[in-house]
Amino acid sequence: MISIRRLTKRFRVAEGHVTALRGLDLDVAEGELFVIVGASGSGKTTLLRCVAGLETPESGEIRIAGELVSSDNPPTWLPPQRRKLGMVFQSYAVWPHLTVYENVALPLSEGAQRVPRGEVAGRVREALRLVQLEELASRSATLISGGQQQRVALARAIAVSSKILLMDEPLSNLDARLREDVRGRIRELAKQLGSTVLYVTHDQVEAMALADKIALMRLGELLQVGTPTELYRQPRHAEVAEFFGAVNWLRGRIVADGLAQTAVGPLRFQASAPPGDDVLLGFRPESLAVVQGSADGQPNAWRATLASTTFLGDQLVYSAVVQDRTLLGKSRGLPLGVGEALHVAVDPADVMVFPGDEAPGSALQPLDATLAVEAAV
Repeated sequence: MISIRRLTKRFRVAEGHVTALRGLDLDVAEGELFVIVGASGSGKTTLLRCVAGLETPESGEIRIAGELVSSDNPPTWLPPQRRKLGMVFQSYAVWPHLTVYENVALPLSEGAQRVPRGEVAGRVREALRLVQLEELASRSATLISGGQQQRVALARAIAVSSKILLMDEPLSNLDARLREDVRGRIRELAKQLGSTVLYVTHDQVEAMALADKIALMRLGELLQVGTPTELYRQPRHAEVAEFFGAVNWLRGRIVADGLAQTAVGPLRFQASAPPGDDVLLGFRPESLAVVQGSADGQPNAWRATLASTTFLGDQLVYSAVVQDRTLLGKSRGLPLGVGEALHVAVDPADVMVFPGDEAPGSALQPLDATLAVEAAV
């Protein structure tokens, strides 16, 4: 449905040029909810704006529903209004002097995306019904909540084009509770309508809750593309692993097939790595299990001291010190007090292995308990 090849985009700055997109290739299948994530400056919004026609790339091509809309060879560029897209942005962009109904109807009755007059009312009513705002159709846009205003913006995009929707950080101005509600509504609507959605966010939780497929960007390039499960459980880079959740990191050296020596002792894993290689090993907090009774003979089992616990209702996040290293774990409950001894263990299948020269942002820093809890939630 959306096909991107060799896309390159540069911006002129005082020092020269900044390359925002570096020969990027991407495919979004029909009916797919495709989420692009990355830190600020990674190029995700530039990519979306190129697809929308709000930026002109230096090179590469973009096809939407099989139609070439942007290319350097042959030179092709379709303006935004001819790309038949619905767009929802970070700012709600509602017109305060219009009612909810009029906000949705205006693009359909004026401008390049207008439709026959007889179709306007039906399209508007259906779009408002889908976002559950039909009862507020006659209310002024200034007299509804932020979450409702964002749903007006969503209804307007659906009314213009329910088949292809572009969304740039649409939930970032909402509070946490509203974000959860509206993101669920977006996914439900997209599947109900069979829409193809290209969605940009910096929030990894939002990405995983929404996406059929995720692309993680860094400095104008794609680090990895896959399902939420693949990026969380089978990351190809340490940076990908850390972006999608807390990780306990350990440096090690391979001493035998499937065995590395680390600061906490021998660590077994199931990946393949030749002896003598330096590696970076990691495992998720939920993989650190508290062993009941004796841990004798169990692989990756260590004696530890419980350093802290944080009760979060549905789970307990704890830190345990092993050989002067603090490891983060999750549990349904611990019958222990801070300072008491316990045994913890990790299944070799849960250990991720990366080349020794990889170093995500906080990989080698001491694990601060407060930051660790925030990352784990």
